[in-house]
Amino acid sequence: MAQKTATFQEQAERMTTGKGFIAALDQSGGSTPKALKLYGVEADEYSGDEAMFNEIHLMRSRIIMARDFTSAKVLGAILFERTMRGSINGKPVAQLLWEDRGIVPFLKIDKGLEDEAQGVQLMKPMPDLEALLADAVGFGIFGTKERSVIQEADAAGIEAVVAQQFDVARVVVGAGLVPIIEPEVNIHSKTKAEAETLLCDAILKHLGALDASQNVMLKLTIPTQANIYDVLADHPRVLRVVALSGGYSTDDACAKLATNGKMIASFSRALTEGLSKKQSDADFNDALGANIDKIYQASL
Repeated sequence: MAQKTATFQEQAERMTTGKGFIAALDQSGGSTPKALKLYGVEADEYSGDEAMFNEIHLMRSRIIMARDFTSAKVLGAILFERTMRGSINGKPVAQLLWEDRGIVPFLKIDKGLEDEAQGVQLMKPMPDLEALLADAVGFGIFGTKERSVIQEADAAGIEAVVAQQFDVARVVVGAGLVPIIEPEVNIHSKTKAEAETLLCDAILKHLGALDASQNVMLKLTIPTQANIYDVLADHPRVLRVVALSGGYSTDDACAKLATNGKMIASFSRALTEGLSKKQSDADFNDALGANIDKIYQASL
């Protein structure tokens, strides 16, 4: 395992005890067109993947450099791989986040989802994972995030999701990084509450198999039964439990999150709600600042 630096220890302490939330800025190829459309950039305004990714990089850069996007309320930010390899104002993004903004950088590492089976969608294979993790360490990344999806309360399917997540997490920890395990439960599932009970039990079982050097974070759908995940937040191997917005509006996500005392936000779409490329910098900053404040207050 890689040697833990003073910077790593400082970032780990911030993630464990800091007040604030994690911004999810990791839309990938499949979700980028939708994110751009919500930002007021129509598909006919760019041509090809390079132009599309350039537009989303400009959006992310504008967010990261905005007035209120600082460590005062934002603990961390999850980046897409292309963003990690890019720069803002000539500085690598992860380095700028930590050195200039005081925000801990994470990297999305999954390569998308398999087709649904047993009520879940497992992660696709990651054949180049170890090389990507080595690059992430070089760029100054603190941790990673990998997402699966649970559609139904199928015990065998949920166990398969959690087992796969922890297998990947062990590789991440071995590279000297902290994994965010994200088994999302679809907010529209007719068996959402039952799935969350099964998920909590499965995660607890797999946490019990970790040794004292293997710490993780969890990113979970805001649960139907408030505070059901407190037992996970209290586990010694868990640095933090964070919540995804899952398609809820900013107001709904914040209201639901506020009822869960040991979860903080890690929102994507809810963070960027109401933002537009066509806004003046003043209007953009005001809209983003309002979202940041709502999400911060719900995360306290």
